[in-house]
Amino acid sequence: MADSPSPLARVKAAVDALLVMDVFVVMAGALWFGVAIALHSQHIEAPLDLFQELWEPLFTPAIGLLMGAALLTGLLGWWQRRGQR
Repeated sequence: MADSPSPLARVKAAVDALLVMDVFVVMAGALWFGVAIALHSQHIEAPLDLFQELWEPLFTPAIGLLMGAALLTGLLGWWQRRGQR
């Protein structure tokens, strides 16, 4: 009989999956922004208008989550190294 993963391992796997999706949302947003700016220079406004509408409810939290995870990872790494001395 195989051991089932602990609840902590399942939570970590779920958080890891969320962060992977978040990275792709941020990268897609950056690509979309670049394309929207290029189209804006050609007087096609719809992609940039939609990006601006989605900035606050989608892209700002996604970037914040990514930055928070990076800071937390760095802090936890520092804490682990500190404990090994």
